[in-house]
Amino acid sequence: VELKLAIHRLKLLQAKTASLNTKARREIATLLETGKIESAYIRVENIIREDFNIEALEIVELYCELLNARLGMIEQSRTVDPGIEDAVASIAYASTRVDVKELVMIRELLAAKYGAEYIKNAMDNVDGTVSPKLVHKLGVKAPARFLVEMYLKEISNAYNVGWRP
Repeated sequence: VELKLAIHRLKLLQAKTASLNTKARREIATLLETGKIESAYIRVENIIREDFNIEALEIVELYCELLNARLGMIEQSRTVDPGIEDAVASIAYASTRVDVKELVMIRELLAAKYGAEYIKNAMDNVDGTVSPKLVHKLGVKAPARFLVEMYLKEISNAYNVGWRP
């Protein structure tokens, strides 16, 4: 049940974030049009982070769907099957970095099943079993300058603003 709720919540969060990003893109186009370039640079970094967050939510959603599909296997085994190890670890990792309470409940259920230490290691990615793509998407590093400029160029093209870096 928690997996299905988490999948639903993740989809809602993706849609909400995407909608807010669309509005923010329009605002950035206005900033570019009015010559407020530095403000546009700063604001587009937030859009990039939110786009990364949407991609991370999609990854976590897929892992939740995988665990839901293999629920029978999970219930029958006391150890983590290699086929779901990255899903279990990635969900535990994301549960502390994504604001979806159902992921916390799933993490607690997984800890009861596989042990608190296993889940704690996954939350900190001690064993490197968390999806590297997910780790990158949920990272806190500022986006590269070329990526910021690429986003600004795309926004200026989409809203017919004559801006070039």
